[in-house]
Amino acid sequence: MRSRSREEIVEVLNALEANYKSALDLTFDVLTTPERLRVLERWEQMRRCQPAVEHPLINQLAAQADPTELGGKLAGALADRLRISRAEASRRIHEAADLGDRRALNGEALPPVLDATAAAQRNGDLGAGHVAVIRSFWHRLPDFVDIETRTKAEAQLTRLAVEHRPDELAKLADKLADCLNPDGDFTDVDRAKRRGIAIGKQDLDGMSPITGWLTPEARATIDAVFAKLAAPGMCNSADDEPCVSGTPSQAAIDDDARTSGQRNHDALLALARSSLASGELGQHNGLPTSIVVTTTLKELEAGAGKALTGGGTLLPMSDVIRLARHAHHYLAIFDKGKALALYHTKRLASPAQRIVLYAKDRGCTFPNCEVAGYFCEVHHCDPYATNPVTDINTLALACGPNHKLAEQGWTTRKNRHGDTEWIPPPHLDRGQPRINTFHHPEKLLRDDEEDGP
Repeated sequence: MRSRSREEIVEVLNALEANYKSALDLTFDVLTTPERLRVLERWEQMRRCQPAVEHPLINQLAAQADPTELGGKLAGALADRLRISRAEASRRIHEAADLGDRRALNGEALPPVLDATAAAQRNGDLGAGHVAVIRSFWHRLPDFVDIETRTKAEAQLTRLAVEHRPDELAKLADKLADCLNPDGDFTDVDRAKRRGIAIGKQDLDGMSPITGWLTPEARATIDAVFAKLAAPGMCNSADDEPCVSGTPSQAAIDDDARTSGQRNHDALLALARSSLASGELGQHNGLPTSIVVTTTLKELEAGAGKALTGGGTLLPMSDVIRLARHAHHYLAIFDKGKALALYHTKRLASPAQRIVLYAKDRGCTFPNCEVAGYFCEVHHCDPYATNPVTDINTLALACGPNHKLAEQGWTTRKNRHGDTEWIPPPHLDRGQPRINTFHHPEKLLRDDEEDGP
């Protein structure tokens, strides 16, 4: 493909946009059923081609970014600019890396990693589901499968994809993987790549799904722990005084009506509680590793509602009250969004100030950032170099990547509500939000506008 001028690029995009608008004005009453299906086929083919246009753009942006930040900084920038989720932005970045043209270190043009898949996508033969199956197949092949065999297998799957739905292709991909690796002889490196545990978002009832893969060592370790703590009668949350050590009474065993999965859950909870109570976890961000919970006096007195932890978890008030029986209590008082009388002469925030920030900010204050308070650093809105006072009313929580933006032209300030505003440098200012309401959904209902600090 020849290089295009800026004028040609704009002209093509303008024409494409005009044609899309014309298509939106079409009506299809005159068509027969076979003709309608044919139109849908043609439209699907055009839809499938669209990612091929995006791949070179994304790869060029990736080439300018720090390779260690592709899944964070670049994904965040794409998510904000295109108004898509970070997960979707990350998927597009990795898909572009597999299906877009590449360049060697010396500038030589290289074909895509998945060359056959890229060509079929460009022709509109493969949809997003087909591409996902082929990419998953490619990346889960063990290291001992040579590149020539991998390439042939990828080309074969691409040919099959033209004739099958994604769900059918997935079954064929599994069979092909079995042919290439009939013994399932994965190396330690292969296993290590798959390890991981993910905890999903809380459902409406507060429950959270958990999924993942354990290494053989992790599985053996957990099996041994569960054999003890998940045995009938052990760690039963229904008991007034659950047995967490020693041997449970026969009555506790006989009265245990929990399922195996419920016993495993209670065992994991008991193990985590024991680890926290031991004090051997040390400190995290200047505080002893612990559960930090914030709530309102009104909800606490009523025994209803929900509280928020520093990790972003919503806790029913019944759980808060139960936890409070074994907790060290701190009281944070706010006046119109400002904390009262918490100053510090050192640059680093004190433990008490961090607790107040957990209660006030709840998480990273950068617009649309979802990082919870446990994983944030303390940021001085009024730079410490020019004002060497650590005042709680000029402190804010910021995650590591966003905290660095303060060194790259971004400035912060507190507005009259006590919210932290992130002001971009002029060349990045496109009217985007300056306040993060993700951790404070109640602020979305505030009807007065903020015009200044």
